[in-house]
Amino acid sequence: MQNPHAPDQTTESALFSAVFDGDENTAVRLLRAGADPGAVDEDGESLLYLAAMNNRPGLVRLLLAAGADPARLSSGADLPLCGAACAGHHEVVRALLAAGAEPDQVEQGGFTALAWAVQLGHADTAEALLAAGADPERPGPDGVPPLVSAVRRGSFGTVRALLFHGARPTHEALTEARRRLATDIEAELRREVAAGADPAAVVVRRFPEYAGVTVSVEVLRPDGGGHGREQQTGHGAIATVLEHRLGVRAPFGELLDRALPFADPGNENWREAASELASRGDEVTYRTAAALTRDASALRRAFGAEVLGRLAHTAPAFAGRVLPLLVSAAERVRADGAVGGATVDGTGGGATLAGTEGGATVLARTLVRALSEPGDPSALPAVLPFAGHADAGVRSAAAASLHALGPDADESAVRTLAHLANDPDPVVRNRAAIALSWCDSDSMEVRESLAALLADHDPATAAEAARGLARRGDPRAVDALARLLTHGEPGSAAYDTATEAVDEVGDERARAVLRGTFPRLGT
Repeated sequence: MQNPHAPDQTTESALFSAVFDGDENTAVRLLRAGADPGAVDEDGESLLYLAAMNNRPGLVRLLLAAGADPARLSSGADLPLCGAACAGHHEVVRALLAAGAEPDQVEQGGFTALAWAVQLGHADTAEALLAAGADPERPGPDGVPPLVSAVRRGSFGTVRALLFHGARPTHEALTEARRRLATDIEAELRREVAAGADPAAVVVRRFPEYAGVTVSVEVLRPDGGGHGREQQTGHGAIATVLEHRLGVRAPFGELLDRALPFADPGNENWREAASELASRGDEVTYRTAAALTRDASALRRAFGAEVLGRLAHTAPAFAGRVLPLLVSAAERVRADGAVGGATVDGTGGGATLAGTEGGATVLARTLVRALSEPGDPSALPAVLPFAGHADAGVRSAAAASLHALGPDADESAVRTLAHLANDPDPVVRNRAAIALSWCDSDSMEVRESLAALLADHDPATAAEAARGLARRGDPRAVDALARLLTHGEPGSAAYDTATEAVDEVGDERARAVLRGTFPRLGT
């Protein structure tokens, strides 16, 4: 069929161009003009496969709605679902599954979409496939169970998704996780990828991914091309979870060793180790963690504080014994002059983060969070000094802890939050806005701090400030909420907060007007 807008080009050829360019409007027009949604090019590649591989979820839905078959192999070999899963395009995967794509359909080479997702560590994609009924125990083309493949990749998120959807934990998978724990990931990737290569051409990168760190080793060619491999590093978290499922109790020291190399309490290896220890709720764990809080290493003290904080939360019987230890640890940090510590970059796994300054900052962040876990307002005086820390992460943790502990019990806590509401860091301002919004104090200082935040560049912070003013009957909340509801994006945190805050507006007429305020598209 000829393209009426370009007589020298067929409608199908024009549709291929539109799909490649991501031009949904042109694709709609061509499909309405009769273009075949199941068309293939001269190499047999299908439109649907092209859209899937190029991460065009909108165009995938258009083609499917127009009649494209999600089960049809592209070039006689490749499934759109497998292509999207291989690339980690989880929105495309969901669109194909919603249109009836079979999650366990096999393409050439014996791969299913789940096999691709698992081997490449695409946790969100694996979750979507498993939720749609993919078999969590169907071996890949190499005969390896998905759980073991996910362990080899080091993808904790994928392992967790497999276990949640019915994969059986096995000692084979645990053995593999422990073996990988004893391996230098970078050195192994260098051997596989860069053996014999010019060292100047080898590039090693570490970057945050999900709640972990991915290590990438590439060998670059002068023409800009190259080859490489990457590996996730969640083997410690994986081993910890598998041990728990299999009833294997790892010693405290072994779990500590899994956490410390990443120097980051947000890292999955640190987080799962601390969570596992806290879940034991026993005297041995308490005493070992308590001893760590007096260790010479700031990172080891931080891990001990993390375990104690979690222990106080999960086993309240320990709360009365934990809090004095944490307060003492915080006082030692202040005495050491470490309340002005350096910033940690949050990538985890790097030697620089394990240094003295980085360890001191991790310790400060962890202590501030842990102090709020017992839920005792008497911890407020220990938290307050950290609100002036040089690291924004520590100040943010301080604002969150003041909120959790109930700042109304201490006027100085409210004044500190009012000061943090003017912090140069947007996350700190947001945490302060939340705390001030929900506290009961109604001083002029609190109101003016909230009013100043109405103009914050972060809509979520402005919305929290508007809610706080609405709760206090301050009329300045009304115009702010009207702006947020008119120009906000439905489904965003700011829009949801503003919608909830309307119920706090005391003036009945203003509340009715706000309830009838809707987003203006294009504004």
